[in-house]
Amino acid sequence: MAERRESVRPRVAVVVGAGAVGSFLGGTLAAAGWDVALVRRHGGSEAVPGPLAIDGPKRRHVSVSVRRAGSVDQAPANPDLVILATKMFDLASALEASARWPDAPLATAQNGIGAEAQAAAARTSPLIALSLTTAVESTADGVARRRTGGLGIAPVRGDTAALRHELADAFADGGLPTVACADAAAMKWSKLLANIVGNASSALLDMDVGAVWADRAGFALERRQLLEALAVMRELRLEVVSLPGGDVRALLAGLRLPRVIARPALAWALGRVRGGKDPSLRIRLRGGAAGPTEARWLNGAVADAGARLGVPTPVNAALATLVDAVADDPAAGDHWRGNPARLLDAAVGWNAGR
Repeated sequence: MAERRESVRPRVAVVVGAGAVGSFLGGTLAAAGWDVALVRRHGGSEAVPGPLAIDGPKRRHVSVSVRRAGSVDQAPANPDLVILATKMFDLASALEASARWPDAPLATAQNGIGAEAQAAAARTSPLIALSLTTAVESTADGVARRRTGGLGIAPVRGDTAALRHELADAFADGGLPTVACADAAAMKWSKLLANIVGNASSALLDMDVGAVWADRAGFALERRQLLEALAVMRELRLEVVSLPGGDVRALLAGLRLPRVIARPALAWALGRVRGGKDPSLRIRLRGGAAGPTEARWLNGAVADAGARLGVPTPVNAALATLVDAVADDPAAGDHWRGNPARLLDAAVGWNAGR
């Protein structure tokens, strides 16, 4: 473990976005001794310290003290780190809020592709990328961790080596295994591979991930979207990297097995690894919530990069478009529900005539 920097005061972190991911990351730093302020989106009274519970997958319960702020004006004036933990579609407003601390190092914790480029265009401070592989959900008094997982941390811009080592130690001390990655793009694309597995397909088909992979057409659909993403990564010259609790290399190796073996084995493994938590896009489409989805930055990012690089990505383009179409018109989801063969046929031929 790297030697820790001596400090005359606790290190201070502001987390913009106090949902499940922001609360978990902030709470983990608080467990390691950091002074953490969680900034909510909808205002509130002056920030005061209060308890935040973190429940683990193995009945581990931790209670830490954090400050909950209703606005950036109530958060510390000179933080050592600002973490943006909103969804991608809220990143622009989070970056606007973070302008209160123009020189503070910034960490992006979004799923998908594009957060780091957006942050780099909005400010000149040092930048760090985070990739969380732990499934978390909000609870009445904090956050619940559905499976172990961990965190990847990588440099984006500026001299952040000392801070990254300190953060890696702090997250590990707080109970979150953390690995340092040399290439932020490789880390984020590797995490994207995990994010797209059984996500859009589960949402459109309204089926559990294991059931999608157990179905012949569902397996073919999932395999094709992953192979398209890998082809884009090869064109970008990005290696698949290992992340704690989210090493997709074992999944990719499984795809090379004969299908009669790969399909049931991966269906069982993927159904088990989610810890009972539905994929984010299924929660969004089938849960009745309003607003945008993150499909644009997941499957859509693969399709956009493929179009730019000349790599065919019809399945990812179809999944991204159809998820947003069903989000806009839930009744359209009836066409795909429970029918992997229909979805596969549409996705494989997606670019024909378009």
